[in-house]
Amino acid sequence: MSPASSRAAATSAVAVPVPPTGDTRMAPGGPGYRRMSFALFLAGVATFALLYSTQALLPLVSSGFGASASAASWTVSGATGALALCVLPLSALSERYGRRTVMTASLTVAVTVGLLVPFAPNLGVLIALRVLQGAALAGLPASAMAYLAEEVRPKALVTAIGLFVAGNSIGGMSGRVIGGWIAQEWGWRAAVGTIGVIAVVCAVAFRLLLPAPRHFTPGSLRPRALAQTVAGHLANPLLRRLYVIGALFMMVFGGVYTVIGYRLTAAPFSLPQGVIGSIFLVYLVGTVSSAAAGKLVARLGRRGTLYLAAGTTTAGLLLALVPRLPVVLLGLVLITAGFFAGHATASSSVSHTATYGRAQASALYQSAYYIGSSVGSAVGAVAFHAAGWAGTVGLGFVAVLGVVSITLWGTYAARAQRRRGAAGAVAAH
Repeated sequence: MSPASSRAAATSAVAVPVPPTGDTRMAPGGPGYRRMSFALFLAGVATFALLYSTQALLPLVSSGFGASASAASWTVSGATGALALCVLPLSALSERYGRRTVMTASLTVAVTVGLLVPFAPNLGVLIALRVLQGAALAGLPASAMAYLAEEVRPKALVTAIGLFVAGNSIGGMSGRVIGGWIAQEWGWRAAVGTIGVIAVVCAVAFRLLLPAPRHFTPGSLRPRALAQTVAGHLANPLLRRLYVIGALFMMVFGGVYTVIGYRLTAAPFSLPQGVIGSIFLVYLVGTVSSAAAGKLVARLGRRGTLYLAAGTTTAGLLLALVPRLPVVLLGLVLITAGFFAGHATASSSVSHTATYGRAQASALYQSAYYIGSSVGSAVGAVAFHAAGWAGTVGLGFVAVLGVVSITLWGTYAARAQRRRGAAGAVAAH
């Protein structure tokens, strides 16, 4: 099959609705936009609160089960790894049965498992439940991105996705802060149980608020059509770069926040669990930076924003090495701001770049993103065990260097393409 016919087959396999004249898709200030934004914000809150519910509690999980930091870290990396593996097949289901249906089913299963997690009798069962929870949550991120790409006007897309990512940051923050203080008084089981109840409330509100899709057209579940769609996305150099950039940013973030609890419970800080949980209030910075990503892209361009995000993250890693609590906190602020700006930019660029099979394009990004989280959590914990906090920060430096290198390559490739286009135009005359 020729490349042109392959692309045509992929396009027909996964239909993309074309808005009619007088675009009826949602826009800021228009009907349904506020309800949609709040519903997906709550979905983002529930997703990150559940997915990382044990991350800030790892020192307590370790002591409760007599496990090492690297063993306990699998309660995080197991969940994110399962999400990475399942996001593509579940996104295919959303092409057939609808974005809202799959998102609702995913949240329902995830919150149900979340209510069982506090009763895990040992570390093995806890990890198994977390893996199941991560697999269930896989139906939400890519489906949400595809829903937004179909139901929101292009000019408002980056802002809408930024609000969804902002919900991620609020969920990650609230789960850790609330969980930290509850765990200090009643233990980690009470903490994850409370997070589960909060997620139930968010899931119910999400289903009641999210408007029914108006521009969704069911696609095919044929494996061959899905494979052609995925192959088409992976053949796109820009999408490949965005996928790797998302994974590398998340390696930094996952490694730092998996280990930070161990770092701050040890000397010279020796902080209690409640205070450590409160440190995750810096996620509010991520809420601001992700929501502002659209304005940054409009002013600096996609690559300029990625350079800024990488530079901010690097500065944060450098400051985090200083053994003084205020400086470490400032480092976490910059790491968080850089990560969320980079993630919102890369993920919205995927939705903008893909012209067909948007759920699969977003699913591939989410898969790479959560593989980065899983690797960052696991390898970051191993690095901490081997070389202390400096080892984890060193892993972060390597990942950021990768982001800068890939973005530089993208800049070079874009300039070379423009030069070829100009040369072709001159030759034609």
